[in-house]
Amino acid sequence: MIPSPRLVVGNWKMHGLREQSTRLARAVAEGAQALPDDVRLVLCPPFTQLASVHGIINAAGPAAPLCLGAQDCHTTSSGPHTGDISADMLSDLGVQYVILGHSERRQAHGETDALIRRKVEAAEAAGLIPVVCIGETMEERLEGRTTTVLATQVEGSLTDDFSGVLAYEPVWAIGSGSVPPIDELERTLSLLHGLLQSRLKMDDIHVPILYGGSVTPAQAPTIFSIGSLGGVLVGSASLEAKSFLRIAESASLRLSAQPLSGPYRS
Repeated sequence: MIPSPRLVVGNWKMHGLREQSTRLARAVAEGAQALPDDVRLVLCPPFTQLASVHGIINAAGPAAPLCLGAQDCHTTSSGPHTGDISADMLSDLGVQYVILGHSERRQAHGETDALIRRKVEAAEAAGLIPVVCIGETMEERLEGRTTTVLATQVEGSLTDDFSGVLAYEPVWAIGSGSVPPIDELERTLSLLHGLLQSRLKMDDIHVPILYGGSVTPAQAPTIFSIGSLGGVLVGSASLEAKSFLRIAESASLRLSAQPLSGPYRS
């Protein structure tokens, strides 16, 4: 069986006016032309920049390993929900992926596992690929509750026939500049694979697991040394084309010993 491409998802969060976002997307699209087909880049700009970034991705052509993603969606397809965006609206703009359940939304917006699961259902119904984020806080980690927290989030946030992407983002690592020790991260990924096997009511499970939390070009090679890793979810490092493309280079097994040429070479 041909292995699935590793995903490098750039979460731009609430950054980027039109000029800045256009410049960034064009630079990523240009550099992505050098990547082989074992890597796929997903750009997730703010809602206001989706249309312009989609145009740049389209202009790059089908050969470019580029997809458009969004940062959230509503649980329903339409209705009296001022300020919200439905999954159908995202699909209509050319969006293929949508980030759901990010810790910043869980904490700042009080999103629960049950709510996230409803968003997953809406995304899947609209033909989008949900990227569901889970992760423990530092307090939960120090109390030895990581396994319980992750199991609860997997059970509550995913649908029975979930076929999207799971992103493990330890809350304590986001923006900290540090990542879990590699052996700890390997154990956690193994745990998550087991939890998926128990949770999903399917015989054949293909759910990529990403790592997110202070992913940088310097740390990416070590993170990608884990063979079972399906990719990474990148925050601040995705706001610079050079750093984002260097991370993507690390994701590629074919380019791991052959750096990109040109202005994106490390």
